[in-house]
Amino acid sequence: MENELENWKNNGKYLPIGSVVLLNGGKRKVMVIGYRSLSDGENANELTEWDYCGCIFPEGVLSSEINLLFNHSQIEKIYCIGYFDEEAKKFHDYLNSLN
Repeated sequence: MENELENWKNNGKYLPIGSVVLLNGGKRKVMVIGYRSLSDGENANELTEWDYCGCIFPEGVLSSEINLLFNHSQIEKIYCIGYFDEEAKKFHDYLNSLN
């Protein structure tokens, strides 16, 4: 199991929805709930794209206005890999083709 977790982290793949991670310097676990989210950039009319959208684990989404946006490179540790089936594989192939 530990090798599988490291493979996901090192290959730069998008983790499946439901994966639970710790971000660099973080104290709380975060669960992946979405991909490729946009937020306002530092300058007007500028958007920043993030690899993941997440929520605090185990509480989940507490407000539709509060989400954690982060990149794969910010993941320090993977605790759990979410559900992954053939449908998810096709979607992940599509996500990876966008990079």
